[in-house]
Amino acid sequence: MDAPVPLIEIKSATVRRGDNTVFDDLNLTLHQHESVAILGPNGAGKTTLLKLLTRDLYPLWREEPVVRILGNASGDIWSLRKQLGIISNDLQEHYSPEVVGEQVILSGFFGSVGMWGHQSVSRYQREAAAQILQELGIPELAQRRYGELSSGQQRRLILGRALINEPASLILDEPTTGLDLAATFAYLQTMRGLIRSGRTLVLVTHHIHEIPPEVSRVVLMSKGKIWADGPKREVLTEARLSGLYGVKVALVEASGWYQAVPAG
Repeated sequence: MDAPVPLIEIKSATVRRGDNTVFDDLNLTLHQHESVAILGPNGAGKTTLLKLLTRDLYPLWREEPVVRILGNASGDIWSLRKQLGIISNDLQEHYSPEVVGEQVILSGFFGSVGMWGHQSVSRYQREAAAQILQELGIPELAQRRYGELSSGQQRRLILGRALINEPASLILDEPTTGLDLAATFAYLQTMRGLIRSGRTLVLVTHHIHEIPPEVSRVVLMSKGKIWADGPKREVLTEARLSGLYGVKVALVEASGWYQAVPAG
């Protein structure tokens, strides 16, 4: 039986932004059915990596494709939305404040940012959107304007937008940035539920506390390079994190969650 194609496959990718080389010969493979956290400080290359995956950026040309998503080396990432959902801060910020919650969810069917006059919504799609709102515990947001909502509420709508297509895998970019403590805890529990339901999560973050216990693999990035890659317990060590962040770190673990605190 053939092995499933990797979720993400990057081989010898060199990426430049202006005069700056962000990635030089980057290699990274992420598999389906394996939840992974990509962790690193600001400037590590995480944002560039995400833009590489969404094809907002491209690596330097080579004869052989160097970036494949579910085996696809070209094409619009949004055409894969039934297999892979992306929840990013950029996407959250691009929605019009006048759009209502239901429209944010429905736009996932079309891979668009907001709804447009030429898009016809079926009864099935409206019922599916209502179901997603119910599952995320936010049915009251269906007719609320996006601009009136908190960051946490907006983030749940963007998550619902991805979930409407029932993708097997999700990429989450800094999922709790800008959320208060209660919203952070609620969102992290939602992430745990998604993994337990069988979905693959790729979490891109610089916060160790965002990594749920169910995530089995951690990739550390620094200055456009892979600093470490392997099982979470082996990668998340005080020595590695101290070197990665350039400050002495002590780790606190409780029930599979990790927290970094100043050493000493």
